[in-house]
Amino acid sequence: MAKVIWTEPALTDLLKIIEYIARDSQFYAERFGLKVVQAPRRLREFPYSGRVVPEFNDNTIRELIYGSYRIIYKIHESDCYIVAVIHGSRDILKYLKSEDLIIE
Repeated sequence: MAKVIWTEPALTDLLKIIEYIARDSQFYAERFGLKVVQAPRRLREFPYSGRVVPEFNDNTIRELIYGSYRIIYKIHESDCYIVAVIHGSRDILKYLKSEDLIIE
């Protein structure tokens, strides 16, 4: 069974999104945050269930989609590292670089 590990950059992404949503609705901000945190839980049993991120074309860099957001993760050894949460309209290659995906 794989571990799902949130990286600091991914948590920062999530907190910024939650803060933005909270400007209009604290309720929806909390609901969004909870759903995004829950979405990757299935990776524990099915780490390859997300689709390969087309911009990287690497079998170990995958994503889950929640609403308009892309939850980007990297499979390293037997674990899944959540590396970013990005709005689908953003250019992922400007936001996320290959070096950001190095897990040691």
